[in-house]
Amino acid sequence: MHPWKITEEKFSFEHSLLSETIFSLSNGYIGIRGSLEEGLLYYPGLSIRGTYINGFYESVPIPHAERGYGYALNTQTMLNVTDSRIIELFLEDERFTLDSGTILEFKRTLDMKKGYLVREIKWRSPAGREALIESKRLVSFVHRHLVAYQYQVKPINFSGEITLCSGVDGDVDNHTHEEYDPRYSSSLGDLRLRIGGIEIKERGAVFTQHTVRSNLTMTCAVENRISGGKTESAETGRENDKKVKTIFKVKVKQGETVILDKYAAYYTSRDYPPDELAGLAGEMVLNAAEEGMDELLARQEKHCRRYWENLGLKIEGDPVVEQGLRFNLFHLLQASGSRGHTGIGAKGLTSEGYDGHYFWDMEIYMLPFFSVVNPGQARSLLEYRYSILDHARERARVLSHDRGALYPWRTIAGEEGSSYFPASTAQYHINAAIAFAIWKYISITGDYTLMLDFGAEVLFETARLWEDLGSYASRKNNKFCYNEVTGPDEYSALVNNNCYTNLMAQWHLRYAVQTALHLKENYLEDYRRIAEKIELSEGEIKFWQQAADAVFIPYDQTMRIHSQDEGFLDKPVWNFAETPAEKYPLLLYYHPLVIYRFQVCKQPDIILAHLLLDDRFTVEQKRRDYNYYEPITTHDSSLSPSIFSIVASEVGYLEDAYGYFSISSRLDLDNLMKSTHNGIHLANMAGTWLCLTNGFAGMRIDRNGRPSFSPYLPERLSSYSFRIRLRKNILQISVNSGGATYALVKGKSISFNHCGKMITLSGGEKVACGLREDLQNG
Repeated sequence: MHPWKITEEKFSFEHSLLSETIFSLSNGYIGIRGSLEEGLLYYPGLSIRGTYINGFYESVPIPHAERGYGYALNTQTMLNVTDSRIIELFLEDERFTLDSGTILEFKRTLDMKKGYLVREIKWRSPAGREALIESKRLVSFVHRHLVAYQYQVKPINFSGEITLCSGVDGDVDNHTHEEYDPRYSSSLGDLRLRIGGIEIKERGAVFTQHTVRSNLTMTCAVENRISGGKTESAETGRENDKKVKTIFKVKVKQGETVILDKYAAYYTSRDYPPDELAGLAGEMVLNAAEEGMDELLARQEKHCRRYWENLGLKIEGDPVVEQGLRFNLFHLLQASGSRGHTGIGAKGLTSEGYDGHYFWDMEIYMLPFFSVVNPGQARSLLEYRYSILDHARERARVLSHDRGALYPWRTIAGEEGSSYFPASTAQYHINAAIAFAIWKYISITGDYTLMLDFGAEVLFETARLWEDLGSYASRKNNKFCYNEVTGPDEYSALVNNNCYTNLMAQWHLRYAVQTALHLKENYLEDYRRIAEKIELSEGEIKFWQQAADAVFIPYDQTMRIHSQDEGFLDKPVWNFAETPAEKYPLLLYYHPLVIYRFQVCKQPDIILAHLLLDDRFTVEQKRRDYNYYEPITTHDSSLSPSIFSIVASEVGYLEDAYGYFSISSRLDLDNLMKSTHNGIHLANMAGTWLCLTNGFAGMRIDRNGRPSFSPYLPERLSSYSFRIRLRKNILQISVNSGGATYALVKGKSISFNHCGKMITLSGGEKVACGLREDLQNG
């Protein structure tokens, strides 16, 4: 079990789709699944040759059989774009593929310390020719538009002709799932890009292609370089009207190595004018070829080294979870390429799952990680939300809200992309998630310019939605109620007074009031500018405060627990004892109306509120709620394990905490959801980091950016450490059986709370402290 490498030592047709996900590469802008350069000759259906550009989409009408007013009309789906990975190899006249001949040796390695993929094969052809084949692949962190491949061939027992065919295919479509599973991408018909032009080059080509409905353009340029052996011919030409190949015929001696270096660049009209794309892509691949593969690999490794140094991650005692945690954090690095007009999809860029849509988990799970590791990325994600604010305003009007904004549950370009409103549009809490992310980012970074530039506008417009959505209920002592809403738990829908939703709405309204007061007192001109732009009145702010103070919070006084919603505890509990293991996840085997009638949770609801609104509850209350809701939660959502781990850590259920942490760390590597073949679960990956920092280390950060810690050491670990960025400081936290050590790695001074005691460190200082005393015997 190598902490830095994911290695596959046997090729499996059965698991080929899963492996393609595990070995996917991306940089947040381009993503390429780990499908084979040479493809499969006899079993092409066992591969999804996916290449994706973040935010490059087609707009497709949603086919409602019975359409009602306000239903989402169109969805967007991230497109599978031009395939540049094609490299076909012939030993004399025999084509190399893994589903022909004999695989004598096989090894595929994702090196997370270096940031690239290596595949090493010893293969025997049907006629007995043997060769060593090594391929390397990277999606550059340095050049965001660049993908590079290297293909090496060494004949072992023969001399003769080797043919390498480097192809570019513009005739690609999205993968259509025949099986029913709402977690997968939709089947939306033919989504192939139209060819706008193909320019043949001496050693490559430039493809320009267009979408049909979304009016987007992209260009893919490819450049090839060959070395080793004696090149007898090199020709580039069309195989058909949508495919180009550069064919190298090389005479090679036994033991001699032939190397093909291939560079591909992707540009789209979402970043540059359409008429500039071909020139930019062509220039990029020529520059990359001049730079050379060795230099690109070295720069990739240097970028990764800085990333891991910034994380300061060390975890000892359990190599299985260590590898899983590093794998998850590597994929977060691969996802971090937003430039303000794109978000991060639930599957990253590893598949078409969920159509490449962005959800609320970007703010609740991913943004806290990026805020303390890569604040610039965190800000970019919030800039993206601002870029689609007008769409959110339009959506609110469709739902009969005269003012305010309602963000789409799932989207790419800003339109609501879900056709099932009970589990999408009704999840109004996405507004609070975005407001919470603004608060979290500013608290951690101290970057109040975000609030002045656009944060306040987003905060106030989304608060207006809560004002209009709720109403005072005379039969509940005039409490402010939210009816027909859906909380985070998608096994309940369209309920009255979902506890999480009401709590977050209350918090959101109060934060909006506090922000308005702070702006008036400290940034009066900015406040006037914002208030004038959105026509914000003093009466509205007063209403927000009154409504927040009156929000109804469902609570059972007899059981002394929060009710997930107003009627949740009146339902019968799901019969878990009679539900066979093969009937999970429930959403695939039971109609939603069946599930909705029972007390059963797909994921944390009130338990998530315990983490986000930490100081709103006593530890005793959290423990009572946890004791009730944990046994009735199926964890059919990947968003579940990490949150239960964090809260279990706080309430002292250490076995649960580590168990859920282990699940979170290995969820994709071990395919625990049985769906990783359709892409990673990126929010869970961020959640694993939160298990370590917020769970084991007990980290919390207040609105002034002051952290507090209450660390303990799980029995399975001998030590762990990590770094966080707080404003201008970098703090290292290290925990072992002897206690916790805090070191100010960068910055002048920082104050924090350790187990109730205030500590201040100056630059370069460190201090040793004890661990949580309440858990030493727990």
